[in-house]
Amino acid sequence: MKQLYLHNSIAYLILRKKPIDYFRNKLNDNINMEWVQTYMKWCGADHALQDTSHFIFCETIKDVEFEEIAE
Repeated sequence: MKQLYLHNSIAYLILRKKPIDYFRNKLNDNINMEWVQTYMKWCGADHALQDTSHFIFCETIKDVEFEEIAE
């Protein structure tokens, strides 16, 4: 079952989570954002969020409009 994540009033479907250290350059301890972008494209995400320990790769859930059905 997929998880949903709400951030700034936008709903996201979580595709994958990876520890921040997975994308850290071992030589200078910086996060390599090119690696993050490449991984994001690879897993089919259209957005990457970050919490204190992980990058969260998500698919944005588009707004849905419901129409009232007359009975």
